[in-house]
Amino acid sequence: MSYNNSLSFSSNSSSITQKKQSSNLPALFSGRNISILIRSTNWIGDAIMTLPAIQSIRKNFPTATINVLAHPWVADIFSANPNVDKVIIYHKKGKHAGLVGMWKLSQELAKERFDLAILLQNAFEAALLTRLAGIPVIAGFNRDARGLLLTHSVLITQEIRSRHQVYYYQYLLACLGLDCAESKLKLWLSEEDTQWAEEYVGMNPGPIFGLNPGAAYGPAKCWPVERYGEVARRLLTQFGGTAYVFGTAADNKAAETISAIAGDQVIDLTGKTSLSRAMALIGKCDAFITNDSGLMHVAAAQNTPLVAIFGSTDAVATGPFSERAVVVSKSLSCSPCFKTHCPFNFECMTAINVDDVEGAVSAIISSKN
Repeated sequence: MSYNNSLSFSSNSSSITQKKQSSNLPALFSGRNISILIRSTNWIGDAIMTLPAIQSIRKNFPTATINVLAHPWVADIFSANPNVDKVIIYHKKGKHAGLVGMWKLSQELAKERFDLAILLQNAFEAALLTRLAGIPVIAGFNRDARGLLLTHSVLITQEIRSRHQVYYYQYLLACLGLDCAESKLKLWLSEEDTQWAEEYVGMNPGPIFGLNPGAAYGPAKCWPVERYGEVARRLLTQFGGTAYVFGTAADNKAAETISAIAGDQVIDLTGKTSLSRAMALIGKCDAFITNDSGLMHVAAAQNTPLVAIFGSTDAVATGPFSERAVVVSKSLSCSPCFKTHCPFNFECMTAINVDDVEGAVSAIISSKN
């Protein structure tokens, strides 16, 4: 899917609120080897869309020590990234739960003696945590009532709201004086996971179709699972090969439905792999069929040919950031509504038929032959 790749913004002085220090962070730390903490976003898709921003941070601070603070379920996205020196796990449901846990984490971070925190996560909590850790320079968007906790805050403009979310994070950095020339997604995997995926796929001759019938956001994002099954049946009949069903353990029943419709060439991977191994397998797929979800962005970041099915959400803002992606959607007066549950008849999804999706995937496979 094509987007406006220009990183020029019509920002003005009102876009940046600065306090005490220069808003140009590279100039502020010029000539120093500093330690930077990046607060990751909380969800897989959002984390993938921050990857160009993390590359920009490394480009502007080539000698810095860069750590990423992330929840366990997104940590694999950064673990093999050469722009990141270390991933610090935020165990919000474990030892870092509640106010006592937050205080404990803040003291763990304080021992690292960070010079700068860049908050890609928008929450008030992210600013409070870094303030409690005593980090002297804290930069982020001025939202969620956290402006007073930031030393360098950036206002969100209507212009950036109209752009893809990849540019949302780059815009933050541009307003802080960073050079953000690169916006291409690049997902790094470990050699171990890559080799494992190559061996796993080698056991299944023919094209590999990835199916991703779930979405953590809610059922309004999900195309009917029976249609996934029918698409898989048709593709496997026409091209042969294997269909992998991806997702969490919550998607087990969806995988069972798909397998019952499409047959023995379906392999259920839901809840059976780590995120890092799922990402490695998605990179080996010949075509990936998906709802608007985190794994959709994983496929886009690996340049895997994909067909993304959109209903309640906006492909302009959060669509697959890849030239090898096709978005299938129906233009309705009520969409995008951004609801988790449809209050009507789910028409934005049910209006998309099997032929629409099968045709898009068949075109991808045929173009390879």
